[in-house]
Amino acid sequence: MAEVARIWAGRYGCGEIATPIFEFTEVFQRTLGETSDVVTKEMYTFEDRGGDRVTLRPEYTAGIIRAVISGGLANQLPLRYFAAGPVFRYERPQKGRLRQFHQIDVEFLGSADPSVDVEVIALAADILDALGVRGKTTLEINSLGDAASRAAYRECLVAYFTEHRDALSEDGQVRLVCNPLRILDSKDEGDRALIVGAPLMADSLNAESAAFFANVCAGLDRLGVPFSVNQRLVRGLDYYTHTAFEFSTSALGTQGAVIAGGRYDGLVEAMGGPPMPGIGWAGGIERLALLMEALPAAPRPIALVPVGAAGEDQALALAHQLRRAGFAIELGFSGNLKNRMKRADKIGARAAILLGEDELSRGVATVRDLDSGEQREIGLDDLTTDLACFRG
Repeated sequence: MAEVARIWAGRYGCGEIATPIFEFTEVFQRTLGETSDVVTKEMYTFEDRGGDRVTLRPEYTAGIIRAVISGGLANQLPLRYFAAGPVFRYERPQKGRLRQFHQIDVEFLGSADPSVDVEVIALAADILDALGVRGKTTLEINSLGDAASRAAYRECLVAYFTEHRDALSEDGQVRLVCNPLRILDSKDEGDRALIVGAPLMADSLNAESAAFFANVCAGLDRLGVPFSVNQRLVRGLDYYTHTAFEFSTSALGTQGAVIAGGRYDGLVEAMGGPPMPGIGWAGGIERLALLMEALPAAPRPIALVPVGAAGEDQALALAHQLRRAGFAIELGFSGNLKNRMKRADKIGARAAILLGEDELSRGVATVRDLDSGEQREIGLDDLTTDLACFRG
């Protein structure tokens, strides 16, 4: 799955980036927020031998932004990155959510144009389509507006929820003081009942923000990416702006988010870097695997079966040549012809190349199709071309 995502990200101009498995804790505290569930409840944080507090990577964005700032990459904009690997969060293991899980991640940095939002969402849709699961997901989008719109909306939310403070959950009351937008993410039933009557973000959008969102919607329409607007979809941290989006499914119970992201034009500056617009998303590989009817099968190998001392001498070099040409080659170093052919059957080999003294003297190899039983001789110089029908 990660390889499919990597290929598609490359088509959109993404270079791959690898970030450390652990970072200084403040990297995530500054980006995820001191009061976020990830920071307060889910991060694996510990003190190293030097007395520094470090944290196992709970997500990719913060580490990538830290790398851009510390690596002096801000003068090379625009930047597009793809990353994949393990992330860690302490929470109750459940379907599609483990304490060590794996993410694919995409970050586009350096452009504030709404067409970039369209592209980053389209990339996610293309990956889901390539994996055969796009039809099992729905895309919801919303606008969080610019800083002014967001501030206006925050005031409306504070006024509304303050009137209903006593009905809020304990977490909701804390969020009302620290970050009222995060109340909209609450799973508490009492909070959910209050959210139904809460003000809508659309009513606080200024003209510029409304136009930005309209351009994003129009761009998705032009690309044929279906979506619905969910005005309760938010990203709770202050540096998120404009587009928020989520591909979700009903096939995994309550763990419905498959790929989610948003625009974060204030993040780089919040981390001590220069003002730099950005947008990105992350997707959980385990959840994607649960959606797939069958995981992609590994390529069936081709068994290289040397016969006699002459064949043994040439087999290693030939196997190396064919592997470099893109074939999966199984080469055994012991056993007679019968046992090696049994091994080829056991591993599900697609074909077998028989390489003996007689074949070598004539510059050929005997290739047996292990599905049909058909057998023919192929010139050694033509093997790479003629074996193409067995690739994969």
